[in-house]
Amino acid sequence: MTSKDDESIFGDPGDALRLIERERGNTMRHVTPDPRLMYWPWGLTWLISFGLSFLRFGPDGRTLVAMPAWVPMTALTALLIAAGIFTGIVGARSSRDIAGRSSRQGLMYGISWSAGFTSLAVIFGRVSDSMPEPLLGLLWGGGMVALVGVLYMAGSAIWVERDMFVLGAWISVVNVIGVLWGPGWHALVLAVAGGGGLLVAGLVGWLRRR
Repeated sequence: MTSKDDESIFGDPGDALRLIERERGNTMRHVTPDPRLMYWPWGLTWLISFGLSFLRFGPDGRTLVAMPAWVPMTALTALLIAAGIFTGIVGARSSRDIAGRSSRQGLMYGISWSAGFTSLAVIFGRVSDSMPEPLLGLLWGGGMVALVGVLYMAGSAIWVERDMFVLGAWISVVNVIGVLWGPGWHALVLAVAGGGGLLVAGLVGWLRRR
């Protein structure tokens, strides 16, 4: 009786396999955050904040657009906080039904981000007073972005996500290019290539998710 019921549902084993694969895809979409919601807030943060930094502290100390010196840093801080809260909520909603090893991996990965940025902030804060102003911005921007690139590549190793590795490698490359070009140009490279790369990553991830 059971055999006849199974045959009435699946005409051949391929139907069963396709059903399993379809349900697996539905489950992954349910527990995986929309890439646009995870990458676009950071992409816009980089585009706006580093763009303002380039306009205020341009190459060779030039000011391309007159604005108070505190505007770029204030914008960066506010946007980072907003993007962090937003993506944190999105990630928490997606992972609320996940338990076990995957949940622990996500928690440890998130703690690694916080520990890395806190450590660099303390180190850079200690040496900031002994550095000239142009190089100070390059140190903070280049160091923090270098950490972002490495953490993305580390995350790709945890979840075996090729797209995340490509994004981390891209951020690392454009960061090095910007640092070599020097103060001013570094902010422009991060705004256009870095922020743009995050926006593209969100779009590509969403298209593949569909």
